[in-house]
Amino acid sequence: MRPSMLLPLALALGLTTAAGAFAATPPSVPAVDAPELARLGPYAVGVRTITLLARDQPDLLAFDAQRGVAQRRDRPLTVDIWYPARMRRGAVAGSYHADLESEQPGTYVSFAIPALAVRGARAAGGHYPLVVVSHGRRNATVTLSWLTENLASKGYVVAAIRHEDPSDASPFRLVQPLLRRPLDIGFVAASLQSALAAEGLVDPARTALIGYSMGGFGVLAAAGATIDPAAAKFVPGDLLLPYARGGAERDAMLVRNLKAVIAIVPVGGGPPYAWGPDGMADLTAPLLLISGDRDHTLDYARGARAFFEGATGTRRYLLTFRGAGHNIGLNNAPEEMRQRLWDLSWFEDPVWRKERIIGINLHVITAFLDRYVKGDETRAAYLDGLMPDAASGQWPAAEPGSFGAYSTGSNGVTVWKGFQRNYAEGVELLQRDAEPHGN
Repeated sequence: MRPSMLLPLALALGLTTAAGAFAATPPSVPAVDAPELARLGPYAVGVRTITLLARDQPDLLAFDAQRGVAQRRDRPLTVDIWYPARMRRGAVAGSYHADLESEQPGTYVSFAIPALAVRGARAAGGHYPLVVVSHGRRNATVTLSWLTENLASKGYVVAAIRHEDPSDASPFRLVQPLLRRPLDIGFVAASLQSALAAEGLVDPARTALIGYSMGGFGVLAAAGATIDPAAAKFVPGDLLLPYARGGAERDAMLVRNLKAVIAIVPVGGGPPYAWGPDGMADLTAPLLLISGDRDHTLDYARGARAFFEGATGTRRYLLTFRGAGHNIGLNNAPEEMRQRLWDLSWFEDPVWRKERIIGINLHVITAFLDRYVKGDETRAAYLDGLMPDAASGQWPAAEPGSFGAYSTGSNGVTVWKGFQRNYAEGVELLQRDAEPHGN
């Protein structure tokens, strides 16, 4: 990949923060029943938008089936960046605006999301870890503001890529993201490690990846899990094959200085199984997988659970929401998306309250990133040594603590550390160490 060109947008398309827009609570602000580490951090949050230009990329949407080749074009990638900020007096956050495809392919529903971040706010001093985020197929970056804003308030620079996936009306609706996700992620990570380090905003040696659904597949591939050549052949023209296991370009999409990777209900469980029998074992960065075990879009057993078992080369965790489905990665549904079941289902789980999912996700993700990216070993107690089933934890009546107190995980209290009494239900956390090669 050639060096990027940073092109600041004069106007952030689809992302605005105008005063007086929304008084509702931003999704990044946890509910009262959220575990301890979900709460916002000490920083105000700013947001800005840039465009990166990846030169000479294969364009699968311009694929010539007769010749078996794709035209090559420069690929612009818009990236929304949330960062710790110093807020000027009187600064007002407004709302984000986006749209998602409705039940009829090619039709869209527009919506607004209340924002915490202020556009163009001055960055707080410091060299922060960089977190690159990849959304799900046909999603929008702002639908992950629960995560991006919250992490920025805790001292991370969070860059979410607008992948601009084709509509469901396109014959390339599935295979185009398989090709573009890892390539986009690798390119954006390398570009921002350089450009934002030059600004004095990030420490490029501390980088993490987070992906949801198709973005989960992308971050796993960009983190080092190797794509099986047989699965790569599903992309026309063998365009993905050079980046698969044993391919000449495989290392070109890998993210350097990677300290951790998080995949939320990641695509790739098949059929075909994206990684083959050994591809997940090539991953060496600490891994957190998050999934529901009643996913009707992706199979849990062949997906997140199989990825967890296969990632033998690294320390890994699997957080499972029992009874939850695929829609555990986005914000709670905006009002405009509550009129039709299809639109609502982009955001909401049929069983779990979304604010509860967000709170638990933020708690576990914060503990994981703080430990493995920032090197804060005090966070280990929130992850390690916990009984797998959260509901099995005990809080003896003799142990003092108000109704809303957080578990200390000590003095006989075995409720997961940081969870409130009676509010550690319905989740499971599995964990494994890296295993000796060949086992």
